[in-house]
Amino acid sequence: MAKHSQNEVKESLKELTRIFQPKDPRKFVKDYIRKYRITGGYEDELTTLVENELGRMNSSVG
Repeated sequence: MAKHSQNEVKESLKELTRIFQPKDPRKFVKDYIRKYRITGGYEDELTTLVENELGRMNSSVG
């Protein structure tokens, strides 16, 4: 059950980012990895994904 496809993880994380709009992307990703038992090694990539999604949201608001 701990196996997830990489795209599934990314889409889920993007959706959660849009919902929660975290102030600290790195902590948000750490909590996500712990909660969903994501394999290690993706933390930096997923943190960048969250930061990019937040940036996209902020630029589309105005």
